[in-house]
Amino acid sequence: MKEGRYLGLDVGEKTIGVAVSDPLGWTAQGLLTIKRKGRDEDFSRLREIIVQQNVKAIVVGLPRNMNGSDSEQTEKVRRFIQELREEFALPVYPWDERLTTVAAEKLLLEADMSRRRRKQVVDKMAAVLILQGFLDSRRGSQGFGNEEN
Repeated sequence: MKEGRYLGLDVGEKTIGVAVSDPLGWTAQGLLTIKRKGRDEDFSRLREIIVQQNVKAIVVGLPRNMNGSDSEQTEKVRRFIQELREEFALPVYPWDERLTTVAAEKLLLEADMSRRRRKQVVDKMAAVLILQGFLDSRRGSQGFGNEEN
């Protein structure tokens, strides 16, 4: 696989939380939250990030019901994933995001962050948890540092 970083996305109706990996693909850092304005503007902003961060692959949180079944939002995110693949010609990996927003809220509460500030960063934090879970699973299942598909 080419050199570059992984981009993690937590895709919601109103926002997209964005995280990026370090160049070696070991850790995820929160980058920003995009306020959704429509497909063209959203994808334009993502293109800027992909170029600026030298992204080689995208990880998208796939919202599932707690029993593992798909929801209406799951189908919307699957369509978004397909559009990402077509638009950017990069590998796009869906990642089960059950409980990531809940976990992000818990972390932010433990950090004693105000409700207003939590609302501003929870999507970005969820993207970090999605991406970190993906990165950890790749190291665990394929050996240390192995970047092959």
